[in-house]
Amino acid sequence: MRNLNRILILVSLVAAGISAKAVTEITYWLWDNNQLPAYQACAAEFEKQNPDIKVKISQTGWFDYWNALNTAFVSGTAPDVITDHLARYPEFIENNLLVDLSPYIARDKVPTNIYLGDLVKVWGRNGKQYGLPKDWDTIGLVYNKAMLAKAGIDPKSLWDLDWNPKDGGTFGQVLAKLTIDANGKNATEPGFDPKNVKQYGLLINGSVDGYGQVEWSHFAVSDGFKFNDGPWATHLNYDDPKFAETIQWIADEMKKGIIVPAANARQAGNSGLFAAQKGAMGLDGDWMVHWYTENAKFDIGFAPLPKGPIGRRTMFNGLADSIWIGSKHQEEAWKWVKFLASPEAQKIVAGYGVVFPAVPEATEIAKTKMAAKGVDVSAFVEEATDPKATFLFPITDHASDINKIMKAAFDAVYLNGADAASTFKAASKEVNDLFQ
Repeated sequence: MRNLNRILILVSLVAAGISAKAVTEITYWLWDNNQLPAYQACAAEFEKQNPDIKVKISQTGWFDYWNALNTAFVSGTAPDVITDHLARYPEFIENNLLVDLSPYIARDKVPTNIYLGDLVKVWGRNGKQYGLPKDWDTIGLVYNKAMLAKAGIDPKSLWDLDWNPKDGGTFGQVLAKLTIDANGKNATEPGFDPKNVKQYGLLINGSVDGYGQVEWSHFAVSDGFKFNDGPWATHLNYDDPKFAETIQWIADEMKKGIIVPAANARQAGNSGLFAAQKGAMGLDGDWMVHWYTENAKFDIGFAPLPKGPIGRRTMFNGLADSIWIGSKHQEEAWKWVKFLASPEAQKIVAGYGVVFPAVPEATEIAKTKMAAKGVDVSAFVEEATDPKATFLFPITDHASDINKIMKAAFDAVYLNGADAASTFKAASKEVNDLFQ
């Protein structure tokens, strides 16, 4: 009997050992702390359905994320699955760092027509697919309700504002009225002091790049500017007069003290300045809604972008999950990526009310969840669902070099007062020479 018990114990131990070895751990990295709980919930459900796979999630801030990822690629220690961004992945595929998902998609008959807009399109190239959409974002206005009320501005009027680079339109008028100097004068009144501003009409980020997703792209495109001829085009139109006049308008408004000067916004950024009540309105993406509701200790609201000469326009961007080419567990990684791209997982994410998932029915869940918290996000959703209002992130090769060139040009205009037209004409040539 004793020997039989020993045998049973040994069998149990062996079985337990086999079971433990059968569990494969995959690693997954993301940068947004606000989304961490949602993806931990996704991992819990995924592991329940796939008991032989464990997902280890790591989260670091935006800048640290990319630095750590680049180091991990070089050292061969990158995670199995990464949260990917359109501004970064062209260089990843150029360096053969990502797995082509198209064979997996075809094999498992994964539907790719279930996502909002053309988000699938921008994650593919030459018949290969490097990610499946997980969410989407548009740009809008966040405003301080008390500051608008004090200026006598009805928040509902923000939905009908127009903008142009000549005089700013009704949008420019509202910004001027919301700009207050240290003596209590607004920018429409005689004696206003643009060098001693207490409350800016509009806050934007001080550091800008060649895509201006939050800062300027919507203004320029709504004026008729077109970045390029579509994904992976080899020419960018930074010498377009429409682009130059847009940036010149922003630079001039900075000089007037109506838009926060770039130098002032470098450290805190538009969100930090807004939370500190240094401005009445700010430009930001819908991924920041949760941040504003948590960090602004006053009543806020969200409104759509103003309509430009050709209508309202916003960049339409979205993240995806990609698999590292060096992963030793690509099949398991694919199961995780496939799950995150599914309606089931995106509805889990939607339930946290932090971002808008790429599947339309999940978007509605997120919208309802945010409304239950007292946050009206209809401005972002209406922009996203209006086919005329959105344009895709201008995905190209040479993104890092483009951003270096354009950042230097923006600094010349915003910080040193250089003429926008001549500065960006020279920058445009430098950018397009990259494709020669």
